[in-house]
Amino acid sequence: MTSILILNGPNLNLLGTRQPEVYGATTLADIEKMCTAWADAANCTVTFLQSNHEGALVDAIHAARGVQDGIILNAGAYTHTSIALMDALASVELPAIELHLSNVHARETFRHKSYIAKVAVGLICGFGPRGYTLALDAMKSYVED
Repeated sequence: MTSILILNGPNLNLLGTRQPEVYGATTLADIEKMCTAWADAANCTVTFLQSNHEGALVDAIHAARGVQDGIILNAGAYTHTSIALMDALASVELPAIELHLSNVHARETFRHKSYIAKVAVGLICGFGPRGYTLALDAMKSYVED
């Protein structure tokens, strides 16, 4: 059975209340329920972690090695700053998908640079909460091919 880790970075715990004009009204708990329902239907397992701390995300990536089949990472602002997350993903040699709720390429210029993209098999952005199930579909297909 395919096992996928979904990591969410800083400020994603505030979804539903933080800048709803950008991120919508869906909470992280709503997204987790949506992903769990997807996993049940797809005969997969999904594990979730959200942290505002870079080191906790790095630790979770390291712990995924040999346990998970792939990682979906919405690193939030760490996408644009974290060489540590990039190195962690590269070191565990698991496929990773970079995910964003908003279309980061239509936003501020500093959001156009991604360290995560350098080690990801793909990028999904701009589809709001639906991006999570799109990423799950993509990851399942990637690891099972």
